Amino acid sequence: MKKLLCVALMLIAAVSAVVAKDIKTLVVTTDPEMHCQSCEKRIKNYFKFEKGIKKIETSLEHQAVKLTYDADKTTKEKLLKGFAELEFDVKEIADPFSSKKGK
Repeated sequence: MKKLLCVALMLIAAVSAVVAKDIKTLVVTTDPEMHCQSCEKRIKNYFKFEKGIKKIETSLEHQAVKLTYDADKTTKEKLLKGFAELEFDVKEIADPFSSKKGK
């Protein structure tokens, strides 16, 4: 009985380790600046089909794009290359989206 319980606990631990996701965020500002909703839409449409993207936030007010992604499925480098394909230079910045929650 103890062996069965140990095996079950080991299986649960192994499954938990496999299921755990490495969720990361990338927050950037673009050059040229996003100046309209069309720019926001272009960025969102490009990244919504990128494997591993969990959430896309844009802000014209803060001139920022925040991508939340699964690092097991994509990398920051791939995301940065995506901005280059859209003809945007980007620079990482502090997350202005976290300060919006209180408003």
